[in-house]
Amino acid sequence: MTDESRGVGGAAGPPWSVDLLADLHAGVLTEPEAAELWPRVNNDPEALAVIEALEATTADLASLTLEPAPPMPAEYAARLDAALAAEASARQAASFPVATPIPAAAPAAPAAGDAPVVDLAAARRKRNRRLGWGAGVLTAAAAAIVVVAVTVPGTSQETGTGVAAPAPSGPSVSGDGNGAEALLGGAMGVRDFGPLQDEKRLDACVSAAGLDPNVRPAGIRPVNVDGKAGVLVFYTTGKIAQYRIVAFGADCGPGSPDKLFDKIVGKK
Repeated sequence: MTDESRGVGGAAGPPWSVDLLADLHAGVLTEPEAAELWPRVNNDPEALAVIEALEATTADLASLTLEPAPPMPAEYAARLDAALAAEASARQAASFPVATPIPAAAPAAPAAGDAPVVDLAAARRKRNRRLGWGAGVLTAAAAAIVVVAVTVPGTSQETGTGVAAPAPSGPSVSGDGNGAEALLGGAMGVRDFGPLQDEKRLDACVSAAGLDPNVRPAGIRPVNVDGKAGVLVFYTTGKIAQYRIVAFGADCGPGSPDKLFDKIVGKK
């Protein structure tokens, strides 16, 4: 950044620089800075126009991940195949150099009283079987130790269903959603389901809360809501710089929304 008005402390009022608005939209400002600047930006039409352009660009870039990858041009595919084949041939030649064959000598008969001749390859196979058996015993013992460690009562925090509760991750917000607006910029285009793990589980939570799972969120990210693991889901509302933020707890699922808060932020 080369802009001298970088940061809230250096921007007394509008017009704000594009660099500062981009930092706000991207979520790289500190939470106190973002919480102070968003309400002021929401009341500035010129700043909102910049934010709207940034949102459109972010949405366009995010949509590229859903497009199928175009096939490689045949010319480059053929050149790549030829290079790989040449490399494989060179490695094979280096690993197995051609040697002049040596005539095999007739095996000498063991003299009376000599120790019997042991087949070296057979001895190696026997040794490898012993090592494999020993490694298998050690692996089984290690697995047993792990099972005992995870089943000993009192070794983890459990929920009422006997399943360990996920540890909260992500930034912290209050139980009523205070502080969630400051996370808006860094969530655009993000699809991190956190403790819910996948989109199918989130859709079940959304349906249980009476929302439409077919409405694509603008962003999804894990959050810590008053010490409880959850996921923030950001929806557009059809108004510039206005969003609906819904927080679901890690226990949500079919018939159980576990909705922690639901609020509208941004320009009214």
